[in-house]
Amino acid sequence: MTKEEIKSKLSENHQSLLDLVLSLNDTDFLHSANGKWTAGQQLDHICRSVYPVRLAFSLPKLMLRLFFGKSNRPSRDYELLVAKYLKKLEGKYQVGERFIPKPIQPDKKTKLKDELIKAIDSINKNIDKYSEEQLDKQILPHPLLGKLTLREMLCFTIYHAEHHRRLVLQYLGR
Repeated sequence: MTKEEIKSKLSENHQSLLDLVLSLNDTDFLHSANGKWTAGQQLDHICRSVYPVRLAFSLPKLMLRLFFGKSNRPSRDYELLVAKYLKKLEGKYQVGERFIPKPIQPDKKTKLKDELIKAIDSINKNIDKYSEEQLDKQILPHPLLGKLTLREMLCFTIYHAEHHRRLVLQYLGR
């Protein structure tokens, strides 16, 4: 995926999740299937997950390189990255504490929406600071997938929103 495709899909997938969650009535927003996260918690989890990506893309490139180094391999494509993530989800894993959402009430919808839109806009703006080649050289740590190139982290972020949108629908029986 090119930078322009990444920016478009980041906006599209996160907006799709927002559209779904914001359209839910309070009962569906608070519905928990078998102790799984509610739609509000799914959205909060995405906000919590996007924050470190936003922060990383707002830092100077030199700081990223000093903190995390550079890649010694080419970036995986979107499909391969998604397959690796889904394989990891099949095994035993634990979501990091900072990514676990607290109970979310319907009156927090607007706050979460504004947070997420601001974060995605910031990431999209800061992607332009990087060349296509730099997206494949700089790396960031991912709590489940290990070291990812910036391009891979962006692809994961795109998929992650879609993954949680599907979970909302699944848990609502749709």
